[in-house]
Amino acid sequence: MGFTELNSVEHYIIHQISGVNLNDAQCKNQVSEPQATYALQWQFKSSEQLGRDVNEVLVESELVKALIRLNPEIEANPHLADEVIHKLRAILISVNQVGLVKANEEFFAWMTGEKTMPFGENNRHVPVKLIDLEDLTRNGYVVTNQFRIHHRETKIPDVVLMINGIPVVVGEAKTPIRPSVSWLDGAHEVHNIYENAVPQLFVPNILSFATEGKELFYGAIRCPLEFWAPWRTEEDDNSKGIGQVSKALGLTEIGKELIDLLSPVRLLDIMRNFSLFTTNKKKQRIKVIPRFQQYEGANKIVERVIEGKIKKGLIWHFQGSGKSLLMVFAAQKLRRTAQLKSPTVIVLVDRTDLDTQISGTFNAADVANVESTDSIKELQRMLERDTRKIIISMIHKFRDAKPNMNTRENIIVLVDEAHRTQEGDLGRQMRAALPNAFLFGLTGTPVNKADKNTFWAFGAEEDKGGYMSRYTFHDSIRDEATLPLHFEPRLVDVHVDKEALDKAFKDFKESAALSDEEADALNQKSAKMSAFLKSPERVEKIVEDIAIHFMDKVEPHGFKAMVVTPDREACVQYKEELDKHFPESASKVVISTSANDDFEFKQKWGVDKSQQEKLVDEFNDEKSDLKFLVVTAKLLTGFDAPICQTMYLDKSIKDHTLLQAICRTNRLYPNKTFGCIVDYFGVFDDAAKALEFDEESVQQVISNLSELRSKLPQAMQDTLAHFIGVDRSLEGFEGLEAAQNAIGDNDKKDAFALDFKYLAKLWESLSPDSVLDEYNEDYKWLAQVYESVKPASDNIGKLLWLALGAQTTQLIHDNVHVGDVHNLEEFVLDADVIENIFNNPDPRKIKQLEKELAKRFKDRGDLPVFKSLSERLEELRDKAEKGLIASIDFVKELCKIAKETVQAEKDLDDELQEKTPQAALTDLFLELKDDQTPAVVERIVTDIDAIVRIVRFPGWQTTTGGEREVQKSLRKALLKYKLHTDQTLFDRAYGYIKEYY
Repeated sequence: MGFTELNSVEHYIIHQISGVNLNDAQCKNQVSEPQATYALQWQFKSSEQLGRDVNEVLVESELVKALIRLNPEIEANPHLADEVIHKLRAILISVNQVGLVKANEEFFAWMTGEKTMPFGENNRHVPVKLIDLEDLTRNGYVVTNQFRIHHRETKIPDVVLMINGIPVVVGEAKTPIRPSVSWLDGAHEVHNIYENAVPQLFVPNILSFATEGKELFYGAIRCPLEFWAPWRTEEDDNSKGIGQVSKALGLTEIGKELIDLLSPVRLLDIMRNFSLFTTNKKKQRIKVIPRFQQYEGANKIVERVIEGKIKKGLIWHFQGSGKSLLMVFAAQKLRRTAQLKSPTVIVLVDRTDLDTQISGTFNAADVANVESTDSIKELQRMLERDTRKIIISMIHKFRDAKPNMNTRENIIVLVDEAHRTQEGDLGRQMRAALPNAFLFGLTGTPVNKADKNTFWAFGAEEDKGGYMSRYTFHDSIRDEATLPLHFEPRLVDVHVDKEALDKAFKDFKESAALSDEEADALNQKSAKMSAFLKSPERVEKIVEDIAIHFMDKVEPHGFKAMVVTPDREACVQYKEELDKHFPESASKVVISTSANDDFEFKQKWGVDKSQQEKLVDEFNDEKSDLKFLVVTAKLLTGFDAPICQTMYLDKSIKDHTLLQAICRTNRLYPNKTFGCIVDYFGVFDDAAKALEFDEESVQQVISNLSELRSKLPQAMQDTLAHFIGVDRSLEGFEGLEAAQNAIGDNDKKDAFALDFKYLAKLWESLSPDSVLDEYNEDYKWLAQVYESVKPASDNIGKLLWLALGAQTTQLIHDNVHVGDVHNLEEFVLDADVIENIFNNPDPRKIKQLEKELAKRFKDRGDLPVFKSLSERLEELRDKAEKGLIASIDFVKELCKIAKETVQAEKDLDDELQEKTPQAALTDLFLELKDDQTPAVVERIVTDIDAIVRIVRFPGWQTTTGGEREVQKSLRKALLKYKLHTDQTLFDRAYGYIKEYY
């Protein structure tokens, strides 16, 4: 029988969580013996033993028993259980009208005991329990497999876990044997197929999981697959004294993770304290459940507060791995924990963040009892009045705090970006103001060698290494919580002269932590530096390089960019320079203005809070024209824009501020594989000095693209090794056939895909670097072979068989004029080819000619001559199918149609060529000419003609790369005559070029 997904993975899951081995023939219909008292153990029941109809989501007999068992009022009148069941059925039915997230939110209110019914004396409303969340042993836990469910169609999920007859977890198992099949195939089935075909099953869902026996990933309903996360088990490593997150390898580790994630205690904790219903940037309702590190970090805070012995703790979770949500989860659970007797949770944020990321996360998630204040007096009043809420305030306000503002013990302070507390030693002032409070510091960057204050204020001696919880850069990359960061040093001749400007460097240290105005003031102290950084020639040169880099490497992928400049004046300079290369709407400056600024500057450049929010929303909208945000200090921290993939950096920033700034680019976004920092200042000339931290791992946070260049030759060699002996110069289907035969079975195909996937990531990261030029032909050949053997899009193997990136697709398409990427050459249709087929009727070539003619007629079907030829071809095919024509006559007639097609195409080309391209362009410029248009129309047209002829190629109009190159050339030609900002002229000229060239 071998290893299948059923006997290797699905049965393993059942065995791990229930103890029943379904690979043992005697256990096929085994059910765990029901115990007199319910235990925290999953009991296996086969699908048939559940006693439910295929249309039913709930096992109603079990749920009725639980309602009677857990609710004294229903126990006294068991018929009341039916009323509850009717309410729940109504929610299940409503999913088609209100959507899955809203239905899940409504059902969760029932499962968490928030709903009441008039079952008490005199119809008094009393809470109804579907699940006992206090004594978990009073619930029934059942696991089943092959759970058949029918809505519009029938689906059979592999594993379903039920609590009191309510299905709360759906799991999908895949084969561990084939390399191309992964957990992602199971997740795709759950998310894209089951959630749409049988949405009722997911209305009570806590989470879903997928595994192929090598990795385990889980996600909430409607969670896109790129945001599914791995579950990790934490083990104590005594040699280091810091909890290490272990990496799953094989069934044994998956078993540990399954038992940990799917334990009733864990699932019900996630349901009650770690499930948020929030609103995303597009104003859609979404459900969020925690990643492993958020769950662990929040629970460590709660456990430490309940224990009450250690009054502080430092949490380092790498930038971008979800600290804002961790704080929401922790605050929410602290407020709900009965032993803490309604605590006050104070969330302190950095000065620039109060109305951005963290409070935005709290507000969007509708967390109850949240207050914001930016006044220390108001905060003091709240504490004196003994306010028991979640209070969000700003950390630097504690400079004005009085000692003993409140001496209660159940006050918990969560400080975001805790390293900033070195300013004026805020840690000591907080401790004096709230002497008995718990202080927890959270940071996205490790603690700097020199920053002992942070360890003093938050690091407990009991936490070896100083951290209560640590989730490093490498952990977050491995778990795909964030993306790798690459940096490119650019234009060495514009970098700062380090020795000459050493003093200015000292002035600039940590300058990004200051406000825009303070940064300006510092910059003015160094006239020499300011003059160098903002010299018009330097800025012009940098912006020209930004324009080329952006159009080549960022825009084709659908991403956007930030430009970080030395000060506010430089922001304006950069913006004005960008306008010479892009439409004015493509870039916006985000700076603050002060009372000292003149009125005109304030009016033109000032951005208030609501305008900034709108700009951020516009930037995050992939369809908007806004491509660049130009900043100096604003939006370097606490700003979440996953669409931002590149940061153009021309400012001295170091340590925490640098790490926070560059991590604006590492957020997950569809088809994004890395964040890119283009360094014009020379910040990374010495990366170790730029990031001076204790943690060695942070030295490798960023990788220089030169490292990737050095890996390319070996990656290319490894991928080509799959085709030893194959003649790569052989074109057409013969060449493609030979390549496909070399990787004839699934194992060979998957091994090739694995190597090509690595090579493609390198290629996309480096493209369009000139280092790729010598590999172009080999890579294009490999990409075409890869595309030709890739499984159908609805097939398995989605993780390994990735979609080709924008640069790779462009490379394939740039020189393919007819046919799709599966062909290695254009099928040339001319008199010689037709004559050759007529004299040597090869069945494969005849078939190819037939297909080619059909395609050409389809492309030009609206012209009468081609319509007539198309009808003749169909008639000929019809005769051949019915056996009414001899094969020799079929070939003769086919070649006759082909010859007439070639002649018809030639006549059409001659007709189009009657008007020369230059004459057409000249007409256009004379038509649009006004007082501003230069008199030398002829010279403009000649320039455009010369440039376009160099970059175009036959069929360029049908390729993304071709269109992009021609547009770029046209823009360059118009720039020479200062006509590049006239969008109407550009569009009309491009239309003519597309038609006549």
